[in-house]
Amino acid sequence: MRNERLRRLRNIGIIAHIDAGKTTTTERILYHTGLIHRAGNVDDGTTVTDFMPQERERGITIQSAAITCEWRGHQVNLIDTPGHIDFTAEVQRSLRVLDGGVVVFDGVAGVEPQSETVWHQADRYGVPRIAFVNKMDRPGADLDRTVQMMRDRLKAHPVVVQLPIGREAALQGVVDLMAQRALIFAGDDAEPVETDIPVALQEQAERERERMIEAIADVDDEVALAYLEGDELDAETLKAALRRATCEGRAVPVLVGSALRHVGVQPLLDAIVDYLPSPLDVPPMEAHVPFEETRVPCRPDEPEPTVALVFKISTDPYVGKLSFIRVYSGAVRRGDTLYNPATDSTERIGRLVRMHADRREEVEEIAAGEIGAVLGLKMAGTGHTLCKAQRPLVLEDITFPAPVIEISVSPRSKADQDRLAVALQRLLDEDPTLLVRHDEQTEETLLAGMGELHLEVVIDRLKREFGVEVAAGAPKVAYCETITRPVTVEGRLVKQSGGRGQYAVVVLALEPLEAGSGLIFASAIVGGAVPREYIPAVEKGVREATKAGPLAKQPVVDIKVTLVDGKYHEVDSSDRAFETAGSIALREGVLRGRPVLLEPMMEVEAVVPQEQMGDVIGDLSARAASIVGIEPHVAGIQAVTAHVPLARMFGYATALRSLTQGRGTFAMQFSHYQQVDEETQRKLSESVA
Repeated sequence: MRNERLRRLRNIGIIAHIDAGKTTTTERILYHTGLIHRAGNVDDGTTVTDFMPQERERGITIQSAAITCEWRGHQVNLIDTPGHIDFTAEVQRSLRVLDGGVVVFDGVAGVEPQSETVWHQADRYGVPRIAFVNKMDRPGADLDRTVQMMRDRLKAHPVVVQLPIGREAALQGVVDLMAQRALIFAGDDAEPVETDIPVALQEQAERERERMIEAIADVDDEVALAYLEGDELDAETLKAALRRATCEGRAVPVLVGSALRHVGVQPLLDAIVDYLPSPLDVPPMEAHVPFEETRVPCRPDEPEPTVALVFKISTDPYVGKLSFIRVYSGAVRRGDTLYNPATDSTERIGRLVRMHADRREEVEEIAAGEIGAVLGLKMAGTGHTLCKAQRPLVLEDITFPAPVIEISVSPRSKADQDRLAVALQRLLDEDPTLLVRHDEQTEETLLAGMGELHLEVVIDRLKREFGVEVAAGAPKVAYCETITRPVTVEGRLVKQSGGRGQYAVVVLALEPLEAGSGLIFASAIVGGAVPREYIPAVEKGVREATKAGPLAKQPVVDIKVTLVDGKYHEVDSSDRAFETAGSIALREGVLRGRPVLLEPMMEVEAVVPQEQMGDVIGDLSARAASIVGIEPHVAGIQAVTAHVPLARMFGYATALRSLTQGRGTFAMQFSHYQQVDEETQRKLSESVA
């Protein structure tokens, strides 16, 4: 019974570049699965998953939204994710808990910059995908070009299983190459009509079906052998082979349509069921025993151990804190008491809900393989594991990119002062890519995020949701600090002068890591030199100390900190003492590790008319850009890709419009951190001296 339920479960995400049509596709899926009775529209602000006021006003997705629907007797847990690079953390944490994904491509633009970003994030988490080439009713839509871009840019193995019937505004339906039939979509509400392939398309369909079989044969030995021997391959055999290859990440089925006009939505739902994996079709998630290397597979078809990951925190104005979870094994039941190793605390499970965007359905349990939410958890944060105290286990944490831009925020009145602190803490709980720090020199509160739009939305939410009026300063680049050589340091707090004192000694080994690694804390304590119960306090002190480095009071990143030794006192040692000692050691270690200042480098793709290409490249070069590549986009249009310091990109939209008479567009996303030049480091260091 448990296995049958799991086989009929799909946890999928809709992911893509901004404006590719993710939310419209999601809305049509909800409509055709019967969850809603009228399909909403992004432009009208009537969609189910874009329920925040900021989303409806801007016509973009800001927060990932979870929905549960049914198709062909299968339960589909679907997450609609943002496409804008500023909200990439929402995509990242969603991919962490999904078993499969639908990547939506704009049939005109093809593979766009954020398409590449989310694709590589899905690669990192091993998420199988199918592709939906959307907007095939638009002028300039080209399936072949999009598929070739998937091969060239994404290094994917696309398998085209459908062809469009009609071009641009004359799009009528799709050819199913598996079943060798045509599906005609007569209207928004009508079910597709199955019919013979139009005579004008029969020759192309036969040719494309042959290519499809060859593409499947490239990744499946059984099909390859049958194909070479000239055996007839029926639709069921080909579907089974393509499902195996998709679940193993060796192939990507490609479907076509127009979500806005409801063309291709039902076949897309069929493909989700046919090709994307159930929780039983993916390798079990592994957890480890705290402070040990022992790995434990969390199998969804086994009743124990109970292991769930908190992957998102949301603040609901009516019910308070909402913690989204994916249960990997066992079950989370109402009334359970679960242990959180990250905070060394227990939490009682009160209300459990299954989410329908901003609506909730109360349930008694969330079983293995499922996604749901818990109301009222006090200590749980993003990336924390919930398990049974008798068998503590920890799942791999979710890592997020560092913020790249910051603004100063201050309350407009004294009455807003306390409310601002509370509101910022709630937003920090929700969003791991937000960072708040206090600048001691200027007495400012600085709020750092992933981009100007990200911070605009936060300021707007402070006003609307929390009723806090704030004054925001001009955006500034958020720099980082790191070390360039390994060091070992001691942090010591010894205060013993009658009565209970404070005693803690820790020895930390610091080593630099690759860019983007963040902070990794590990313990190599043997023999109880530091008792196990004090190790979390050391980590807390280390993480607190990384918030402001010695060069320019900027966050310290990309280091591994290992607790290798220490001393304690039976009476005078405490969590607070070890937290302070860890903080002292970290600051000393960074100073000795030859610290350097890092600045965010952005990957910029400018799409411009060919005749203005020289001017655009000249302007980018003046902004200290390094040109990565130039390639044709469509007729008379070229795309130039460059890495540019973020500090040089303020005002670029206006400059590009001026250089191209308003015809140029660009997309920008964070690429990596790079060491600043000596002059910039000197100026920044002097500004905080």
